[in-house]
Amino acid sequence: MKRFYDHVGTQESEGGFQVTLDGRGIKTVRGANQIVPTAALAQSLASEWDFEGEEIDASAFPLRDMADYTIDVVAPARADLTANLVAYADTDTLLYRADPDEPLYARQQDLWEPIVIAFEARERVTLKRVSGIIHAMQDKDALTKLKARLSTLDPFTLAGLEAMTTLAASLTAALSAIEADAEPLALWQAASLEEEWQADQWGRDGEAEERRTKRQNDFLRAHEFVRLARETA
Repeated sequence: MKRFYDHVGTQESEGGFQVTLDGRGIKTVRGANQIVPTAALAQSLASEWDFEGEEIDASAFPLRDMADYTIDVVAPARADLTANLVAYADTDTLLYRADPDEPLYARQQDLWEPIVIAFEARERVTLKRVSGIIHAMQDKDALTKLKARLSTLDPFTLAGLEAMTTLAASLTAALSAIEADAEPLALWQAASLEEEWQADQWGRDGEAEERRTKRQNDFLRAHEFVRLARETA
């Protein structure tokens, strides 16, 4: 697609901020006004448009796509998304460990247990750890508390959290990542421990490495989306 605008800007609109192209506010895929909660996020969205040359690369707008998804899909159905996210607690990667006699178990304990313990203290829940392949449902009390926690989050945070949870297969890692003092890369690396362990044991494949790098970048971008959406002046 040819570039169809000359000037990219931002403006304050009712309920937040909006990117403008030649003075006109842009809309989402479904036709809603693309209004975001912070000037920081609006400016980052504007930068995606401003970066384009004579030809527009549709794949170069990851933040715009997340903003559209938030407004068009997440905001109208927050309860459904919250329920889907809570379900990840039953299959959370950080809660499923190798058998204690396996070398991987010690590494999981060292890396995962501090994250889970801190998460439990922060969210005031107790989570079951499982060794081996047996599935275990989390206690109803823990799930109820996590659902209540998720229900307090705004749609933009929920959208980024959903992306991080899906990529990491871990609600624990994703919720930990939105804390003010979080280290998102370290949390992603923790969630990727088993995959990296297997790659170290059996060798690395170029295509698989590219896929892992892309997923890491997507996780970090989702974290950045949340950070920008919550950033105050």
